[in-house]
Parts: sequence; structure tokens; C-alpha cells
Amino acid sequence: MLALILTATAGLFVGSYTTFLAAPAPHHIPLAVLAPAGADRSLDETLDALLDGALEQQAMPDRTAARQAILEQRVFGVLEYRATGIPARLELSGASGPSVAQLLSERAPRAAVASGTAVEIDDLSPLQEGDPRGLAIFYMTLAAVIIGFIGSMLYDVHAPRLAPGERIGFLAVTATSGGLAITAVVSLLVGALDLPFLSSWLILSLTMFAAAVTCTMFSTLFGRWGMLPTWAVMVLLGNPSSGGTVSAALLPTTLGDLGRWLPPGASISAHHTAVYFPGHQSAFPYLVLTGWVVASCVVFWRLRHRHPGGR
Repeated sequence: MLALILTATAGLFVGSYTTFLAAPAPHHIPLAVLAPAGADRSLDETLDALLDGALEQQAMPDRTAARQAILEQRVFGVLEYRATGIPARLELSGASGPSVAQLLSERAPRAAVASGTAVEIDDLSPLQEGDPRGLAIFYMTLAAVIIGFIGSMLYDVHAPRLAPGERIGFLAVTATSGGLAITAVVSLLVGALDLPFLSSWLILSLTMFAAAVTCTMFSTLFGRWGMLPTWAVMVLLGNPSSGGTVSAALLPTTLGDLGRWLPPGASISAHHTAVYFPGHQSAFPYLVLTGWVVASCVVFWRLRHRHPGGR
């Protein structure tokens, strides 16, 4: 039975990643458009055709409104039509979604040639120099999630006599110290990202604690098989849908929407905004992480007599 489960898990693991991440395709790419009355809109129409109709043009009254939309991560860039004879300007936001910015920067010149319209391309919100592909936050989140639920399993095996309150307390302490370690290594030791230290520490600690207590909840519900739903939620579904490696705009709509409600996706969203768009943070990802923590602790506490390692 274990051999069959491990074999199936291996296939599902690689299948979930290659299906959704190996060849991503555009599904919905919001783009702010500044166009004077009567302007030739052939460039964005051609670009939309090259993106298989995935471009969502949003008319903006002025550049201030367009830049505000970028800061609030409602669009991935601004396409501005200027006076006749002056090339249009496409200002992308690499920090909003590196994969989307790369796709637009590749397709826009082709659209310009096809439509006979010149275009200039710039990046308004570039990624940090130490993280040119925008993957550092995904790796940090991955570490927090995996160490979180593995830590829960290790406490089950090596500290089976912990009382329920003690178990939750030790998981919280481990998450706090683990979040600190990840933040310090990335920011201070490796120097890959210039992180808002306290915010990053908080997000990673909350992420690790959410993964740990979620695993504890599933162990309480399913006993020794609790690892399977934990792996499914956190890894098979959570990581591909998180937007950490491929933007949600390039994922199937259902998968991208699901990722917002799972701990990895919520963590990456909160962390990404804290690093690149401070002052424009949404409460939603924090509420998602907190919801998983509260729900998991409540289920564990009410059914604590069923937990295989507790007393």
C-alpha cells in the first residue's frame, strides 16, 4: 500500500507542476490604456489577438490613475498612445508578474510590426537586482510551508507525550524561529532581497505555523494518513496555484482563483506586496492565513482525543 501511494504521489507531483507550469498560457491580463479621443487603437487590438483574446484593456483617465492601478496590482502595465508620429509607450510592471511582463515585452514588438505602430517598452516596477527572475519569495514560502508541516510530523513522532496546548505552543515557537531564520538568511546572509525585515518575519512565521497546524488538523482527522491531504493542499495544489513561479494570469482561471485561498498563495501575495508595493497591502492574504490557523486549531482542539500522538 505504501509503495502504491508513494508511486501515485510521485506521478501526481510531477503531473501537477508540468501541466500548469511547463507551458503557461495567457488567460486574463489586465492592462491600463491611455488613448486620446480618435486614437488608432490597432496596437492593443493586435496585441490582444496575439494573446488569444486574453488582454483586458482598462481605459484610464490619466497617468496618475494608471500608476495607481499598478501600485494596487490591478493591472500589469500601461499602454499610452501619444500624438501622431510619436511611438506609443508600453510601461510594464515586472514586479507585478515577471512571467506576464516577459510575455508582453515579447509580444508587443510583434504587435507593433503587424499593426504598423511603433512602440517603446519600459519597466516601471522592476524586480530587485538580486532576484532577476522573481523566484526568491516563492523559495522562501516553499521553505516555510514544507518545514512547517514536516515539523508537525516530527513532533508527532519524537514528542508524542505533548499535551494539546503544549503541541500548539511548540509549533508556534518553531514557526517564529523558523520565519526569523529564513528572513535572516535571505536578507542578511545571502543578500538576495532587500526585505522589510519585520513584515517578512511575520508573514513567514504565520505561513509556517499555518502549514504546521494544518498538518496537525489532518492528522487528527485521518490519523497516520493525515500526510496525504496535507501534501495535496500544500504542495500538489498550493504551490502550482500560488503565482510564485508563474503569475495567476497565465494559469487556468479556476486554479488561479483557488490559489488565493490556500496558504502558499496567500503567503506569496502578502510577501510580494510587502516587498515591492509597500503601503498598498491588502488584508485578504493575512485573513486567509489566519483562517487556516484558527480553523485547524479549533478542529484539533475539539477532536484532540483522536490525535495519534497526543494525550
